[in-house]
Amino acid sequence: MAEQKNLEKSLEEDRGDEGKKTKKHKGQTWAKEGPQDPFEMLDSLSEEKQQEIQKALHLFSFGHGPPKNLQEARRHTYRFWDTQPVPKIDEKVTSHGPVESEMPSVREEPFSLPQEFIWDTLNLNNQEQLRELCDLLNENYTEEDDNTFCLHYSPQFLLWALCPPGWQSQWHCGVRVKSSQKLVGFISAIPATIKVLDIELKMVEVNFLCVHKKLRSKRVAPVLIRELTRRVHQQGISQAIYSTSAVLPKPVASCRYWHRSLNPRKLIELNFSSLTRNMTLQRAIKLNRLPETTKTTGLRPMTVQDMPVVQALLREHLKAFHLSPSLTLEDVEHWLLPQDGVIDTYVVESMAETITDMVSFYTLPSSALNHLVHKGLKAACVLYCISKATPLLQLMEDILIICKARRFDVFSALDVMDNKAFLEPLKFRMGDVHKQYYLYNWRCPEMASDKVIKQSVVYIY
Repeated sequence: MAEQKNLEKSLEEDRGDEGKKTKKHKGQTWAKEGPQDPFEMLDSLSEEKQQEIQKALHLFSFGHGPPKNLQEARRHTYRFWDTQPVPKIDEKVTSHGPVESEMPSVREEPFSLPQEFIWDTLNLNNQEQLRELCDLLNENYTEEDDNTFCLHYSPQFLLWALCPPGWQSQWHCGVRVKSSQKLVGFISAIPATIKVLDIELKMVEVNFLCVHKKLRSKRVAPVLIRELTRRVHQQGISQAIYSTSAVLPKPVASCRYWHRSLNPRKLIELNFSSLTRNMTLQRAIKLNRLPETTKTTGLRPMTVQDMPVVQALLREHLKAFHLSPSLTLEDVEHWLLPQDGVIDTYVVESMAETITDMVSFYTLPSSALNHLVHKGLKAACVLYCISKATPLLQLMEDILIICKARRFDVFSALDVMDNKAFLEPLKFRMGDVHKQYYLYNWRCPEMASDKVIKQSVVYIY
C-alpha cells in the first residue's frame, strides 16, 4: 500500500498554494480549487509529479493484480466475483446447469457511478465515437508488464468484433467524464449461441473490458460488469461466455498461446522472443525458414459463393467439441468472409470443385513502445482450422508461407481444437500467457483445451 499512499500524498502536496498548507474537510481536497475534471486535475500537476504518480499507479496495479495461476487464486479474496452466480474457485463441479435458475429481477435505473462520471451507449456507426473507442483501447486495454507492447485496434477490426449479426447498441457500454465527455471506460457484449456439452444456449460473449489507466484505483470495472449484466438481463439473457489471462472463479477450460516466428530477427530485436543457450541469430533464422511456395493444389481465399459449404464444414466439425459456437449463414459471412487487414479465410477446392478444407485467421498488429527501430509487429492468430482431405501439417505450413509472404511477423495459436497436432511439428514455441474460459451463471465440469473451439477475437502476448 506504500505506492497508493505516496500517490495520495503527491496529489495533496501538489495542490497546495505555493507550499502553503490549507486545512480541508475530508473528501473535499479538490473542492473549489482549480479544475474539477479528474483528468484536468492530474494534467495540472508538474510533469515530474505526473510521472511519479503514474509510476506509483503502475506498481500498485501490477503488485495487486488478479491471480495468474490456481495457487495464487486459492489465496486470493474475490470481493466482486464471490457475489456473482459463478462456481467458487475451489469448488468441485460435477453437475451441468445454471447456477441460478430463476431470472433475477432487473432494476430499471443504471448502477451508480462516482459523481464526476456518467454512463454512455456508444454508437459505433458514428466515426468520431468509433475513433474514441479505438484510442481508449489502444492506449489502455492490454499492455505488457514491462511496457514493451500494446495492441493496436483499427476501426475496421472493432466493427468486425463488435457488430456481428444481432448486435445491440446498448451492449456497447461506456463511461465518460461528465465535465469533458472524455471516454474513460468500456465493456461490450455480442449475441452468441454456444453449445456447452450437449446443450445449446443463447447467451452473450463479453469482451473489451477497459478502464483508463488513471482510473484503475477507482474500481470502475466491477460497476461496468454489473451495468452490462443489467442491460443483458433486460433482453431476457442470463448466461455469458468470456475469457481472460487472469484466474477468476472458476475456469471451465485453460488454454495456452503458442507462437511461430515468421520474422525471427525483428522478434528478437523487439524482445518478443529470445535466443536460447547455444542459439545464434543466424541459426534461429535458418531454423524458422519456410519454403518459398505452397504445396496444396486448390488453396485460395474464400468467396461469397463458398459460404454454404463452409458453414456445412463447420457444423460437422464443431460436433466433436464440448464448448463451441453455433454459426448461421449470416455468422459465417460476418466472421469468415475475408476483409483486408481484419480476417482471412482460405479454402481448398478439389478437382471436383468441392470445398474440402479451410483455415481462417485474423490480423492484430501491436505497437512497440519506446523502441528506437521498430514501430510495432504484425500478428496473425488462427481462428478455425478444418483439415479433411489435405494433411493438417501441409495445410498449416502453407498458411505460414502465405503469412510470411504478406509480411506478418508472427503467427499465433491457442492449444485448442486440433491445434496441438501441428504446434510442435511446425516449430511453434510455447508462450508465457494462458487464457482461461469462463461461463457466467452456468456450471459444468472442467474441459480439456482440445475440447474447446470458442475463441474470442482478443490476442494477449
